[in-house]
Amino acid sequence: MKLINIDKARYRRHLTRVMWGCALSLAVLSLLSSQLLIALFPDPSGSHFHWNAIGVLGSALVIGLTLSKYRAHPYLTEVVYVWELKKSLNKIARKLRKIEAAAKQGDIDAMLALQYSYAGSRLLWQLDDNMIVSDELAIKQTELNNLAEQFNVTLDANDYHESLLDKF
Repeated sequence: MKLINIDKARYRRHLTRVMWGCALSLAVLSLLSSQLLIALFPDPSGSHFHWNAIGVLGSALVIGLTLSKYRAHPYLTEVVYVWELKKSLNKIARKLRKIEAAAKQGDIDAMLALQYSYAGSRLLWQLDDNMIVSDELAIKQTELNNLAEQFNVTLDANDYHESLLDKF
């Protein structure tokens, strides 16, 4: 997955609308389906928990399927890209200890994975206005740059591909 520049304002606007749409849809669909199930299958004891739970789960399934169907829609381009980037960075984070150890031993693929992780994290934090740990990231980036210089390696985050993680 390549790192691309994203229009922050457009991303934030679309993400907000998608999240509000999902929340409102979940509320409305859950209430409607639960009330319909309760009307069709009343419980004499007055407990309708199972119908409410089925309504919520069914509504969540409908929303998930709708998002899945429209994930290629141009309106969702930035939102889906960020979701995929977060998924990609999470795969690196799960193997981070092994990757960092291999990078210290001069493994080029490990250094490349770290470069991608740092660049991707920086992009996400800028999009979400989360610069709290940016100093920590700068320190790690400097350490990686020193390692790359020590082993005479040029790192480009665009050279990263997910299959590099298979050996860690």
